[in-house]
Amino acid sequence: MHLTRASVHRSTTHRALAVIASVWLAAGALLIGSAATVAAATSYQNPILPTIPGGGVVETCADPSVMYGAEGEGLWYMYCTTDPLHSDDRDANGNLNYHLIPMFSSPDLVTWTYEGDAFLTRPDWVGDTAGMWAPEIDYIGGRYLLYYAAQFTDGGGSAIGVAEGDSPLGPWVDSGEPVVEPHPPVCCPDPRWTYDPEVIRFGGLLYIYYGSYFGGISVRQLSTDGLGSFPGTQVEVAIANRYEGAEVVQRDGFLYLFASATDCCRGDLTGYSVFVGRSTHPTGPFLDREGNSFMAGRVGGTPVISMNGNRWVGPGHNTVFTDFAGQDWTMYHALDRNDPYLARPNADPTRRPAMLDPLDWVDGWPTVRGGFWASDEPMPAPAAQPGQPAAYVSVIAAPDVPGDRIGWASDEFNSRTLHPRWEWVRPPTNTSFSGGALQFPTQAADLHESQNNASVLTTDAPDGDYMVETRVRLDVPAEGCCWNFTQAGLVIYGGDDAYLKLVKVSIWETRQTEFAKERPIDAAPAGYPRYGNTVVGPPADWTYLRIVKRTVGGEDEYRAYTSQDGSTWVRGGVWTHALGADSSIGLVSMGGTGFDASFDYVRTYEIGGP
Repeated sequence: MHLTRASVHRSTTHRALAVIASVWLAAGALLIGSAATVAAATSYQNPILPTIPGGGVVETCADPSVMYGAEGEGLWYMYCTTDPLHSDDRDANGNLNYHLIPMFSSPDLVTWTYEGDAFLTRPDWVGDTAGMWAPEIDYIGGRYLLYYAAQFTDGGGSAIGVAEGDSPLGPWVDSGEPVVEPHPPVCCPDPRWTYDPEVIRFGGLLYIYYGSYFGGISVRQLSTDGLGSFPGTQVEVAIANRYEGAEVVQRDGFLYLFASATDCCRGDLTGYSVFVGRSTHPTGPFLDREGNSFMAGRVGGTPVISMNGNRWVGPGHNTVFTDFAGQDWTMYHALDRNDPYLARPNADPTRRPAMLDPLDWVDGWPTVRGGFWASDEPMPAPAAQPGQPAAYVSVIAAPDVPGDRIGWASDEFNSRTLHPRWEWVRPPTNTSFSGGALQFPTQAADLHESQNNASVLTTDAPDGDYMVETRVRLDVPAEGCCWNFTQAGLVIYGGDDAYLKLVKVSIWETRQTEFAKERPIDAAPAGYPRYGNTVVGPPADWTYLRIVKRTVGGEDEYRAYTSQDGSTWVRGGVWTHALGADSSIGLVSMGGTGFDASFDYVRTYEIGGP
């Protein structure tokens, strides 16, 4: 749901994780199968697939919200967005059944049971066919409150609703009206997206966060009973066209705003990922690790989880909780790139099962599983009940670092002409050299599915593993709208329809670094997308871009890094791609005329480290 089109390092550190896992696995009996759970919940393996009484498992559980029962129930509870339970969940006419906020319980955070739906019918003020999305469970004033996003209302526009219950499983009685009302249009005929509630208590007051790409994320105060809100207190905390799915965690004097970026639901090319910023007050400003604001045009955000090269793509819309041993965990959804749809692509929804992983804190900043991100191997279970000991041992992923320079695949652009190693795909007419940089004006052209008319400057890529880096300046203004999809940066080019690109790009009022993948039409299963994207760190006036290529288990993995100063690097996600032995390193400057891209250099390295 995005307006834009927009190699994991298997190091000795990672192998150490497997050794640690084998030690504690010896103490537990692993139950093999697609709905893998572990006896006595000593371990688990993603995905989390709740069982359905009478048979079957729940295959999709998007936008999960989790809490431990507040009145001595001794159980954990989970709530998920409106979706079918599995691909065969259909009515007599073969239509999928969409459950209005499925509910689940668990004694151990691993073995979950489907407990029914929060609503059998939509509240009167909610549109007759509207989705009820992104539930948020809270315990306020001695009762349970279940917040949710109404996709649209009888009066038009999306809104936030709330229902009260005497237990975590209801019965739920809706308040009868929105707790956050539909918002007027922000720029166009369509109303703002008032989605994805998140509620916190701070300084004795209740606050609710909400919003999505179309309009950004806002926060306002709630009434003391949690059933109403005060529009006059509303403050914007994240710029439009970047984030949704707010989750706020209070820790060591800061409030950490987790939010998800890019498209949630593009099958196996889903690049959805979670980022974080922090503030000392609920109304912000929220700044990332390098001090970039969530409200800036060059929008901030430090990655918490993205793709890591295994089967899981699109990890996002997370919730955070602490187990009884003091370890933080996050529940989120992701897609199996080998099986991303419930049934037919583009006709049925994506399969987004719930995922569970530990959340580590490194120098005051959160990262899932020490930076290794989504797990696909057996993991120690959380301490889900009082008195249980911690089992998880944190190991921190090492960043990729450059090794020896590969001179024949590098260029400082200090000459007045291009070295003969460079070749043009569709030569432009107006490149030049100035100040030790290649000047490459932006073109009214693109590389995107059927539109393949942009110039690409290419040189041979090394065989085997390598790292390639460029420093680029794209003179689109830092603030303002709209120079949509004007971009410049790196490509790993296997052809017009087979490439990866890492670019600084203008998207409505934002400036972002996009890491995208495109594959040929004959390489995508029927009905699957050809193009998908994720994002990395914020750009700067001069932006540093790196792509690290590794072959792991016979598959080529490409990880993105960005930097604003060339010293502090933001480690991004991984795309896998089959670009072939003849792929090239390339530069592009495209998406619209009127701007100049300056490339200071292209430097290619062997990969350093142990």
